Amino acid sequence: MSTKIIMDTDPGIDDAAAITFALNHPDLDLQLITTVAGNVTVDKTTLNALKLTRFFNSDVPVAGGAAQPLIKPFEDAVRIHGVSGMPGYDFPTDLAEPLPETAVEALRDYIMAAEQPITLVPTGAYTNIALLFKTYPEVMPHIKEIVAMGGALGKGNMTSAAEFNVFTDPHAAEIMYQSGVPITMVGLDVTMKALLTRKSIEQLPTLGKTGEMLHALFGHYNDRNQTGVAMHDVNTLFYLLHPEAFTTEKMWIDVQTEGPANGETVGDIRGAYHDGKTNATVCVDIDAAAFNKWFLETVAAIDQPK
Repeated sequence: MSTKIIMDTDPGIDDAAAITFALNHPDLDLQLITTVAGNVTVDKTTLNALKLTRFFNSDVPVAGGAAQPLIKPFEDAVRIHGVSGMPGYDFPTDLAEPLPETAVEALRDYIMAAEQPITLVPTGAYTNIALLFKTYPEVMPHIKEIVAMGGALGKGNMTSAAEFNVFTDPHAAEIMYQSGVPITMVGLDVTMKALLTRKSIEQLPTLGKTGEMLHALFGHYNDRNQTGVAMHDVNTLFYLLHPEAFTTEKMWIDVQTEGPANGETVGDIRGAYHDGKTNATVCVDIDAAAFNKWFLETVAAIDQPK
């Protein structure tokens, strides 16, 4: 039975790959896409989500969300994802319209209407999630779990302490981690190990129109090193489908919201400061070869858009 999910996202190139998989994987049932300001402004992240649903001729609805973090000034990642957020490929232009309601309203409606608790997969700043929990706390018992890309126990990628999604809106991250909803943190500790290798990238154009599209986007993606490119957001879906490929630890995560460590996710690794309580399952290691194999197999299995 497929897992019903909602993606809250800020596409972005690695987000585009994650949305591609969520729209097409037979073991995932994507109910809704909500967008947030992050890699680029929310008008662009919403447009990019609509480009992807149109590319795959999908009727999954898209709702635009928060244009600004709760408190902190907005900082984008144009240097990584380009001005549009998804440069390098000419998508169709006859796009659907986003839902008339905001992301928060759509999240409430879809979560409360679901027959079974639903899984949230946030891969951008957590602003929409925080606003949802503060405005409609009644949704929280109806959420099975949150599998969130973001955070790091070690080195960040915005500062030495902070990862981008949490750094973008640390106050929202604090609200999410204090919510009591089960959370799995898929952070830089694993996403910087499971790089999509250069060999894997070279195979993408042989895997049909979807592979060609992803290959074109990855050519404009600046989150890379000599080994490969970071597929941060796709790791959330890999975890959902193949948790056996991850090593995890349960711990309490605190989020710093001010000072030079703003946006840092601090794990109570000794269980010393919260009376032994935990609020997150934290991914600390990953089978990178299994990730690359799964990535290529998933792209190859997608019914190619006409």
